[in-house]
Amino acid sequence: MRLFPFRALRPVPDLVSRVAAPPYDVVDTEQARRLAAGNPFSFLHVSRAEIDLPAGTDPYSEAVYEHAATVFREFVRRKFFVRELMPCIYVYLQHKGSHRQFGLVGCCHMDDYVDGTIRRHELTRVEKEADRARHTKAVAAQGGPVFLMYRGKREIDALVESAVAREKPLYDFTDEDGVRHAVWRAPDPAAVEAAFREVPRAYIADGHHRAAAYVKTGAEMKAANPAHRGDEPYNRFLAVAFPAAQLRILPYHRCVRDLGGLSGGEFLERLGKAVRVERTGGPPDLSDGECGMFFGGSWHRIVLPVPQEADPVSRLESSILQDRVLGPILGIRDPRSDPRIGFAGGVGPSELERLAAGGEAAVAFAMRPVSVEQVMAVADAGLVMPPKSTWFDPKLRSGLLIHTLS
Repeated sequence: MRLFPFRALRPVPDLVSRVAAPPYDVVDTEQARRLAAGNPFSFLHVSRAEIDLPAGTDPYSEAVYEHAATVFREFVRRKFFVRELMPCIYVYLQHKGSHRQFGLVGCCHMDDYVDGTIRRHELTRVEKEADRARHTKAVAAQGGPVFLMYRGKREIDALVESAVAREKPLYDFTDEDGVRHAVWRAPDPAAVEAAFREVPRAYIADGHHRAAAYVKTGAEMKAANPAHRGDEPYNRFLAVAFPAAQLRILPYHRCVRDLGGLSGGEFLERLGKAVRVERTGGPPDLSDGECGMFFGGSWHRIVLPVPQEADPVSRLESSILQDRVLGPILGIRDPRSDPRIGFAGGVGPSELERLAAGGEAAVAFAMRPVSVEQVMAVADAGLVMPPKSTWFDPKLRSGLLIHTLS
């Protein structure tokens, strides 16, 4: 794969902790509005520009994209950002509790996405792709990186270690969630670029809609440029690549709002015929092929029949739960669109208990986290994960390093 240096537009050091913001797609409009309140520097004013417009504004309206472009230009004019003099690749540390992961920030080529060198494990929705494509074209910049993973290489690890040991960090701050973010320039970007040429493929961990939108925008700009050369900024998209072994995936649980007309007794009777159910005294410790269930004020262990001769998607606990329980018993035919099912990512059993106690879930299923190897196996098979399967933690920040298209 290719990872190119670029001349980043990045916050001045004194403002970095106030500019850098959560990704646009992990907060809704009201959450973004609360996070940006009292902080005129937050990149959310660009990535979720509807927060500055009247309540009820359609987030997909042309006014939102125009406002995003206006705010971004104003940020640049007021010198909230500095421009690198030379193309750089950056080392990016995220440190949360005992977990640390080191990624490399650069630009990938859109052709590597198109030809499958960069592989996907999720479906994307047309309206969400169109939203980010319109936003990217309006702002003429990519402020949120695509989160990639790759099977690690010792040569790349050594370059990261050298940068951290030799260079002073450009940034080092802790965000509102207690995650430490630190950024260094890689002292030898050409060496990093050469080392990545030996990486056969990368995988999108998070940011499938961003990647699709960036590639869509690049293709449109290419088609509109009669003097296209191939080295224009629009050919490339902003990404952070992490060794897969360093990453952490938290579970993504399923919460069903009602029993689809069944009584509690009927539900348990049908469930017991489809899977093995064991009542437990509290949240169960889960092994392969198991999930937890909170129902009727009690925890249960569900033992799922895992097919041995099956593709990597069919062997996932979430797929088996869907095929054995959610679909045939609870009537959740399409978990991507059915309003009766909700998802809770990165939370513990107490949150599932709270959702049930508050009436938001008639039954909650506690899932095991999938592994990075499972995600890569699905992508290598050309398949897609069930919806809401991966919650990578911690999340990247937007507005930290920006790739401009002009």
